[in-house]
Amino acid sequence: MAAAAAQCLYLSCRFQSLSLSSSSRPSATAFKPLSSSANVSLNAFSTGSVSVNPILGRQAGRSLTIVCEAVGQKADSAAKRARQAEKRRLYNKSRKSEIRTRMKKVLEELEVLRKKADAQPEEVLGVEKLIAEAYSVIDKAVQVGTLHRNTGARRKSRLARRKKAVEIHHGWYAPEPTAASTV
Repeated sequence: MAAAAAQCLYLSCRFQSLSLSSSSRPSATAFKPLSSSANVSLNAFSTGSVSVNPILGRQAGRSLTIVCEAVGQKADSAAKRARQAEKRRLYNKSRKSEIRTRMKKVLEELEVLRKKADAQPEEVLGVEKLIAEAYSVIDKAVQVGTLHRNTGARRKSRLARRKKAVEIHHGWYAPEPTAASTV
């Protein structure tokens, strides 16, 4: 196997790929990287059959040096990780879509209420119910890890500020005086 490794070192860069096969497990020292390339993994050669693509050829003193990168099929664990990532992506996509839909409904209702000239304070109750549903969906997304907690807090704050702006616009909200302002 060391002879095959030596042949890999002196091949010209004309080859698109090179297959190395061995019935016994090669030692890790037989396939050590020739430069400080992070692309070469010594564990990649442990299966005994690896396809190697030359990446870089350069003249180093008297011999031609080739830095190789191991390529092959995805390991079973990598394929499983890819399946899991795709499943999570679809799950998170639907959850984020639901959040955007709920927020849009709340903001549209608040805009209608803001434009309404003869609006009554009791009409805010319907909006508060929509806000509670949106808060619930946002909190659940933060809990399962779809959204970062700061993103969830920011979105909830955005809804609360818009509601407060509508209440101030119609004169339904009066801030309570604080005791800290007395001197």
